[in-house]
Amino acid sequence: MILAAGQGTRVRPLTKNMPKPMVPILGKPVMEYIIEHLKRYGVTEIMVNVAFNHWKIENYFGDGHRWGVKIGYSYEGAIEHGEIVPKPCGSAGGMKRIQDFSGFFDETTIVLCGDAIIDLDISAALFEHKSKKAMASVVTLEVPLDQVKNYGIVVSDKEGQITSFQEKPAPEKALSRLASTGIYIFEPEILELVPSGQEFDIGSQLFPLLVEQKLPFYAQNRHFNWIDIGRVSDYWAVCLRVLRGEVAQMDMPGTEVRPGVWVGLNTRIDWDTVKITGPVYIGSGSCIESGVTIEGPAWLGNGCRLRKNSVLRSSVLFDYTRLSESAVFEDVIASPLYVVDKNGKTTYQGDETTPLRWGDGRV
Repeated sequence: MILAAGQGTRVRPLTKNMPKPMVPILGKPVMEYIIEHLKRYGVTEIMVNVAFNHWKIENYFGDGHRWGVKIGYSYEGAIEHGEIVPKPCGSAGGMKRIQDFSGFFDETTIVLCGDAIIDLDISAALFEHKSKKAMASVVTLEVPLDQVKNYGIVVSDKEGQITSFQEKPAPEKALSRLASTGIYIFEPEILELVPSGQEFDIGSQLFPLLVEQKLPFYAQNRHFNWIDIGRVSDYWAVCLRVLRGEVAQMDMPGTEVRPGVWVGLNTRIDWDTVKITGPVYIGSGSCIESGVTIEGPAWLGNGCRLRKNSVLRSSVLFDYTRLSESAVFEDVIASPLYVVDKNGKTTYQGDETTPLRWGDGRV
């Protein structure tokens, strides 16, 4: 089960016109990496709950045959004033809706959020879950004490049985350093605890029930890469890590034409006058004019245009972004309509208070 019905408000404006699982890294949606990882471990039947901009997920992934898996969708919405509008049922409520409809969750089920990249050893996680005869397991990751305030913290006894949760506690009040990664393993009977036809959340409603009833509910403390894109600053940091080659199984696309410089098809670059320091990817149909400086890590999507003497440093450009002549862009994510700095501050096209000048590369 991939949870993909959320609105992604904390990552706006990146999610203004796209679902959060479709936010690209190295030109691929985050959810595509999740599906590829599941396939590596033989997981081939995948349900996805969708709501906001649902058609963008459904149109891209289709029935899953390109990845060798089967994908089904469950749209969560309601009729308001004669119009169908997205209305998520909550993470547990969405699963209950599917179960009531078809009984799909008749075996052990892995539940993941559609907005994080992982390299979890799924086989090992399933083995531990089965060995403990767990009804539900939460995969956790130990984080530094000063970072517990950013996560939901799981508290368990020495056998791993979960006893309580803390939502983003202050470091001095934290009873544990185990952060919930939003990766769960459920047995079918878990959904009997979820009421039908109402919004119901896994973390804030279902899990407290399991603790209260003292059901076999365990935390797994595993070591793996978990790259959560909770905020714009996270997305920016993840992109730079990936471009530096720090994340396994995420290889740069295109052709490496110079050390650390990759290009797509049909690019136009004034190699005699530009200065490009990798790692840099320049997407298909992009044009780099004379005197341009690009200092990596940097990603340029398809159809981008860097005008004469412009400078790009440690940044990500979405498709068809144009930097104006002599413009300097550093530590930003930019699209034809907006620019977001690494702290999440957004500037929109037409804002006369900013010195930034950019536009649409198709014009």
